[in-house]
Amino acid sequence: MNPLLKDKSTAIKSTMASPPKRRIKNPRYSTTSSPSPSSIRTSSSTQPPPSLLPSKTEFFKLIAVVSIAVSVAIGCNYVVKFSSLQPKPFCDRDTEFDYYSSDVCDPCPSHGICYQGKLECMSGYIRHGRSCLEDGDINEMAKNLAKMAESHVCESYSQYLCKGMDKVWIQGNELWNNMDKLKLTEDYGKDNTTYLYAKQRAMEIVYNLLETRDTNIGIKELKCPELLVEHYKPLSCCIRLWLLERALFLIPFCALLMGCILILLRIRRRHYLSVRAEELYEQVCDTLEETALTSRSVNGEGEPWIVASWLRDNILTPRERRDPLLWKKVEELVQEDSRLDQYPKMLKGEAKVVWEWQVEGALRSSGKKKKKKGEMDKQKWSENSNLGSNQDPRSRLKAV
Repeated sequence: MNPLLKDKSTAIKSTMASPPKRRIKNPRYSTTSSPSPSSIRTSSSTQPPPSLLPSKTEFFKLIAVVSIAVSVAIGCNYVVKFSSLQPKPFCDRDTEFDYYSSDVCDPCPSHGICYQGKLECMSGYIRHGRSCLEDGDINEMAKNLAKMAESHVCESYSQYLCKGMDKVWIQGNELWNNMDKLKLTEDYGKDNTTYLYAKQRAMEIVYNLLETRDTNIGIKELKCPELLVEHYKPLSCCIRLWLLERALFLIPFCALLMGCILILLRIRRRHYLSVRAEELYEQVCDTLEETALTSRSVNGEGEPWIVASWLRDNILTPRERRDPLLWKKVEELVQEDSRLDQYPKMLKGEAKVVWEWQVEGALRSSGKKKKKKGEMDKQKWSENSNLGSNQDPRSRLKAV
């Protein structure tokens, strides 16, 4: 007999022999009717099958795989970034290929020495990043040396222009030997590399600034330019040179100016002498007239004349006495006046020239009185006007 058929018959017998099991109903749902077969099929179709969701073990495996992938990605990114941050080596200067268009290395910067991908800056320059910049201390030292050399050359030329001493052209070797003797070499040392480089830079600055020439034996000489030497000349020298350059124009101009000044002074003096002589002449006439009137009023006992020298010393100031031309003008006016008489007279054994008023009466005194009266009236009128301006308007109305 076939074993499969035997097993199947055995299973049927066992099922028929066992009594049927009764399902205990929940009293809570005993009153409800049993679900229909269609509803059972609908609920079974909406629920997902158990094989769709991963198990707990599979879920942990998935998390581990994702973590490993993220770690690998982060590591690769870091490696790429680190490799890109590393600078490229410098291209050697002795290579023959066009390293400016190469992506393998960077070109060697100016004032730099590149060897085996490394950069070293030349003397006088310091490395700043991937370039070589000029050292500020050396640059300042070179400027000081150039300034001292410029002063030495320009002062020598200015002394030659002002006093005819010193040199116009100075040899370069002599100049730099003098620079080596200065105190600056004591600080850096004559054989110091820094000082030597600063000296070389200073020589370049000086040769570009000053005038240069080469002698027959090949020695370079320096001269201060004309525009620059003007700043080194003293003020007195500048004035003297300015006068010498314009002497052909200044000499006739000064002569003309002095002539004009002398003419103006002479005209001014002549005017002063004429005006002052007339004033003194008026005083002489007044004095002689008063003397003549006085002598007649005392019954002829007084002298009607006056010694000219005494009258001169009486009416002239000490300063005016030193000017003989002034009194000479007065004497000329006296001689031209017919009312006055002058004649010699012996006084105490000496011959003196005396002046006398010859007109009878008081012609000048009457004119003088009228003049004085007019002046007094004018003065009185001015005083009254001043008093009237200071008075109150009401008081002036009452006075009227």
